[in-house]
Amino acid sequence: MIALQPAAAPKRNGADLIIHLLERQGVDLVAGIPGGALLPLYAALGRSTAIRHILARHEQAAGFIAQGMARITGKAGVCFATSGPGVTNVVTALADAKLDSIPLVCIAGQVPQALIGTDAFQEVPTVDMVKPITKATFFVRSARELWHVIPEAFRVAEGGRPGPVLIDVPKDVQLQLADDEPHSPTPKHTHASISMLDTSQHFELAAQMIHAAQRPVLYVGGGIVKARAHQAIRELAERAGMPVTTTLMALGALPAGHALDIGMLGMHGARYTNLIIDECDLLIAIGARFDDRATGDPKKFAPHARIVHIDIDPREFGKIKAADVSICADAGVATRELLKRVPATQRSLWLSRVNQLKHGHPLQTPGIHQVCSPYGIVQAVGALAPDDAIVTTDVGQHQMWVAQRFPFARPDRWLTSGGLGTMGFGLPAAIGAALAEPEATTLCFTGDGSLLMNVQELATLAELDLNVKIVLLDNAALGLVRQQQELFYQQRFVASLYSQPSCFVAIAQAFGIPSFDLGEESDPHAALSRALSAKGPVLIRVPIAATQHVLPMVAPGAANTEALDHARELAEESI
Repeated sequence: MIALQPAAAPKRNGADLIIHLLERQGVDLVAGIPGGALLPLYAALGRSTAIRHILARHEQAAGFIAQGMARITGKAGVCFATSGPGVTNVVTALADAKLDSIPLVCIAGQVPQALIGTDAFQEVPTVDMVKPITKATFFVRSARELWHVIPEAFRVAEGGRPGPVLIDVPKDVQLQLADDEPHSPTPKHTHASISMLDTSQHFELAAQMIHAAQRPVLYVGGGIVKARAHQAIRELAERAGMPVTTTLMALGALPAGHALDIGMLGMHGARYTNLIIDECDLLIAIGARFDDRATGDPKKFAPHARIVHIDIDPREFGKIKAADVSICADAGVATRELLKRVPATQRSLWLSRVNQLKHGHPLQTPGIHQVCSPYGIVQAVGALAPDDAIVTTDVGQHQMWVAQRFPFARPDRWLTSGGLGTMGFGLPAAIGAALAEPEATTLCFTGDGSLLMNVQELATLAELDLNVKIVLLDNAALGLVRQQQELFYQQRFVASLYSQPSCFVAIAQAFGIPSFDLGEESDPHAALSRALSAKGPVLIRVPIAATQHVLPMVAPGAANTEALDHARELAEESI
């Protein structure tokens, strides 16, 4: 009798292997839109019971949905894009992730290898296009390469300074039968640890400089959010008696109202914040890159200060401002090392001066008690929202009003496009955040110009029925463009006003989103409360005058201390 051999397990094709390896990475959500060059991958996705697909209405939005998930979880978000227009649409989300250091893995379809270079239907040179705006790119030539490429893409995206990675997979590779897993699995790479032998003396020197300083300021950026280091930052600030200023990306590093919090610096920072930095004698920058919106004229930024610069990316050192001490380290590791070395210090004279500047040059918030005003709506939503609310914004005036006034309790619930400044970011990022934290309240502050950039994602939101509250500040204008034209371009309002404003309440309702127009309510505060407490998605329209300004504002090329503010504006009006 002949013994029967067990049947060999059928081999996976490349598409099934991609899904298998994504599952192995712990991926349970991907966003995307199918297309011809990705149909084998979507067929494999349909066979998965572990991964849920989110059908976006535009590939750019799919990238931002993945970003929203990544910004909340700290793990790489995943999006799919087909070849040609699919991948060109996702380019903006990749560039945005690169500038804000967001871990993202994009798997793109490509025409079969035999057609590459023939101008085939929906063929574009994907890798060549995206290489400058990604942390890494991979072109997969055979299915067996996927065993290495997929885990390596996640390692690169999440390791060190995070960023986006694109994997370009031709259609024939997706259909090709894959070899079994190599007998010697690809070794798991670990992030290079910081050598204390190399950096301990630098930490000692930095600690000595902090202890010796009379007027130090702690300047923290998005790196502390990536490292989840905000508690350690608070401990360091309290121990050393140092006021803390943050970039746009790190708002909430100290909870709003903390005695040492001096708010956001730079172009739209409070006047007192920029004056405090102007007087400091030591600036300790952790996870911040001296962006032009933060520094203004770099020659006039912190002119009396020595600088300690700590960043995980050594390319940032000396790029804008020369540092007296540069330390290449993860923000969390670095902050804990400083905590070991910096003694408790009382700086009563300096903190007294800080409070004097706070009271003498406060952030002015006109209309704060009127719900249908920029500061009033931000204040009202902030008072009604739960402490753990997730906040996203688009880009423009509303973004800065939120940055100036919202009572952020923690920085890891704050999602905004900082480096690229992408209109259209807010709604899909809110969808991604709500997918990651479905029990939380997600607030999306947006403007009419920004919402129109990805308005089709209202369909995605309605389909998913997520707890996202869209707060639309509607001024029938590209507000920040109009403001700059008024202040710096002789009031030539070119292409910044909508002659035919959109009816967003009707638009949202057409997509299936309940809507409130606070301009039509007899009691707008009560209507706002009802809208925020309702279950599921809601759009809340807030009419805003196009003449409203976000101030202070530093003119291009000027020093932060030369910012135009409401006090100056009112003085000029009275002349």
